[in-house]
Amino acid sequence: MSSTDASTPAPRRHRGGRALIVAAAVAVVLVVVAGLMWAMQRSVIYAPFGGAPPTAADVIEGAEDVRLTTEDGVDLGGWFVPPRDEDREAAVLVTNGNAGNRESRAPLARALASEGFSVLLFDYRGYGGNEGSPSEEGLAADARAAADHLAARGFDADRTLYFGESLGAAVATALAVERPPAGLFLRSPFSSLAELGEVHYPLLPVRSMLWDRYPVTEQVARVESPTTVVIGDVDAIVPAEQSHAVALARGGPFEEVVLSGADHNDAELVHGPEVIGAFTRLADHVL
Repeated sequence: MSSTDASTPAPRRHRGGRALIVAAAVAVVLVVVAGLMWAMQRSVIYAPFGGAPPTAADVIEGAEDVRLTTEDGVDLGGWFVPPRDEDREAAVLVTNGNAGNRESRAPLARALASEGFSVLLFDYRGYGGNEGSPSEEGLAADARAAADHLAARGFDADRTLYFGESLGAAVATALAVERPPAGLFLRSPFSSLAELGEVHYPLLPVRSMLWDRYPVTEQVARVESPTTVVIGDVDAIVPAEQSHAVALARGGPFEEVVLSGADHNDAELVHGPEVIGAFTRLADHVL
């Protein structure tokens, strides 16, 4: 009996020690992962691939290669796509999402040009063979250079619409606060980069880690231009509720369009007829 009594607590101490070891190991792993994410966060946020795209005319008939120079001296490549058929005498400044380069936006540019718009596609710093490294401040400067290019071609703010997709919706919104366009079109916008990061990395202290913020809901409330928000209701990258929050923060957008069954990179949400139709309705409203 005495030997049984003496041995009873031992398994409890053993289990308690094992639990502490497991907890400590998990904590160490989380700290290491958090450290790596902190150091490499911009390589997670920004995903340029594809290198320098081909000559514009090789991809889109009649398109022209252009060069943009930012206020901090970065040289950017872009394509100017003229309108097809009837010319609306209005331009679309497209701010890309976080991946690829301007070549992957060629179907969007063709669709918009077919509706009579001139379209400017450009790549951010670090994308499409451009020099530099992307950041929130850098992308803002890149967007300003694109707006300057359109202005030099005679497209003043009242004849220009911004088309921002995903991360580019944040870039377009920030630009719209500084330089209000005729209309603002946001496809799959997130509410803020921190809130999006918390969805995808729930165990990490995302808010305290981020260098770039992109506070879209905060900024869109200051936008004066009529705004359309397009949402994919099964978007696995930007939750639909975040895009809806952007529309609500606008306080009265021109239109909120929800595409049933559309995921983030589905063609119907990227450049499909419902998207082009919604953009055309916004243009008809403001031009």
